[in-house]
Amino acid sequence: MKVAIIGGAGGIGSSLAFNLLQSAHPFEVVIVDSRPNMILSHVMDLQDTLPLGRALGVSGGELADAADADAVVVCAAVPQTLNTDRSVFFADNAALVSGIVTELRERDWDGLLVMMTNPVDSLNTWLVRRFGLDPARVIGYSTNDTLRIRTGVGLALGVPSRSVEAWVLGEHGAGQVPLLDRVRVDGAPVTLSPEERAAVLDYIDNWYVRHVALESGRASTWSSGLGGARLLEALATGTGETLTGSVVLDGQYGVAGVSRGVPLRLGPEGVREVIEWDLAAAELEAMVASAARVDALASGYAG
Repeated sequence: MKVAIIGGAGGIGSSLAFNLLQSAHPFEVVIVDSRPNMILSHVMDLQDTLPLGRALGVSGGELADAADADAVVVCAAVPQTLNTDRSVFFADNAALVSGIVTELRERDWDGLLVMMTNPVDSLNTWLVRRFGLDPARVIGYSTNDTLRIRTGVGLALGVPSRSVEAWVLGEHGAGQVPLLDRVRVDGAPVTLSPEERAAVLDYIDNWYVRHVALESGRASTWSSGLGGARLLEALATGTGETLTGSVVLDGQYGVAGVSRGVPLRLGPEGVREVIEWDLAAAELEAMVASAARVDALASGYAG
């Protein structure tokens, strides 16, 4: 699979490139960015990792070099500033992403679009509407929420997070819907105490705010890079693994026409299946309520 990473010289893009090159699947990676020297710096470095993996190659390029890519990953974004909600970046990032998609379509590109730019749910929703894209071929990255709940549960219970199975659906951000009644440890169902639930919710609800407040100038590069690579592996191989991703729904979970983080099965053609789990009434209400927020943001932008 040929993967073009737009914004590939940034933290998330370069982390994604590294993880793809070390994947068991033989990816060909093209790094596209507005900073030629940064592209060259990353490519020179990444080329020396090729003997340690199975990748077909890594190169730098321009947007034109993405025209024949099987998957285009968009990581490009305006600079992150101190904030408490990813939605503040919507208008500026929508304008940026719109230009990328417009040029790709002018070059007859017809591959998969993986959105890693935030706010991912609103951007996916707007792009599918604006360009008439096939919703099954536009997948937003939202796996970090599920990774964080597993970390939070592990900390609350004092167990390794790798032994935890837990999920977050809904919006990547303020409208996330943690499934606290679907937690398993080493495959066995676990009932969290009120104190444990509160600790988990504090961890996942405030992770972003605490991280941005550090003013480190960096995003969640390592988790996003590895999680994004796993999503692309699932697209390339079609193994049937259940992953979370943000896609525009068609009535599932009571939502239509809005992108939501949901459990998916993926393959080379895109979304093979949106898996519908039985949710509690409060969880379904939260899915619908946060969809209305995303819909309003996407509908209010006329760019």
